[in-house]
Amino acid sequence: MSAVDKLFADLRSKNTKALMPFLTAGDPNIETTQAILKEIGSAGANLCEVGVPYSDPIADGPTIQASYQRALDNGFRLQHVFDMGAKLPADGMPLVTMVSYAIIFRTGLKQYVQQAKAAGYAGAIVPDLLVEEADEFAQVCRDADFSLIQLVTPTTPRERQVQIANSSSGFLYYVSVTGITGERVELPKDLTDNVQWLRSQTDLPICIGFGISGPETAAKLAPVSDGLIVGSAVVRRIAAAKDAAEATENVKSFVGELRQAIDNA
Repeated sequence: MSAVDKLFADLRSKNTKALMPFLTAGDPNIETTQAILKEIGSAGANLCEVGVPYSDPIADGPTIQASYQRALDNGFRLQHVFDMGAKLPADGMPLVTMVSYAIIFRTGLKQYVQQAKAAGYAGAIVPDLLVEEADEFAQVCRDADFSLIQLVTPTTPRERQVQIANSSSGFLYYVSVTGITGERVELPKDLTDNVQWLRSQTDLPICIGFGISGPETAAKLAPVSDGLIVGSAVVRRIAAAKDAAEATENVKSFVGELRQAIDNA
């Protein structure tokens, strides 16, 4: 079992839902990202998605696109993600990278997984990996006990959703809305039915992301999911801060609000 598998098994035994904030590595610098990661577990985050900045955004809305650009402008390199992970406490919450398959392929499939695991990462979310081309990397991940987390969208045909689930591990990332990342007030009315159908097809936990703007939307989605992924709303609070200390406090406070809403739902 990977650290992600162990986490969800533990959460299920406690009837608790996972809260997964998203942070862009290196926004505005890697030291700030590291400082936030050290603190948000105590506020109620169970695992964290660490975005690897990429010059060709994949379904990223303007908030996350801007964070990627800030990181790249400040000299971000992939090695910074690995160096940062190695400096974090080994007994901290699991971390997974959100990373383009182009970066993994360029690094080398086995080498990427080896470097990520050595740095303390438990898996990778790979949004642009086609299920038809996933077998080789999925096998590399299985051999290393490293979670390969793939995305299902509202427009993914159901037969294809099952294929994606079968080649994934750790959890399934269910995209709540058609379109790009970003905060939304209203979510699709058929979201619950779609997630419940997918749950009948797989034993993997299903985490919902895209569009979760705050405690209200988190409370609505918590009952139908195994976990919630919150990105743009977190990144926006970092961008609004004047320094690392304020960014950390902004995110900790927001995570605490989300945790309370999820637990009370």
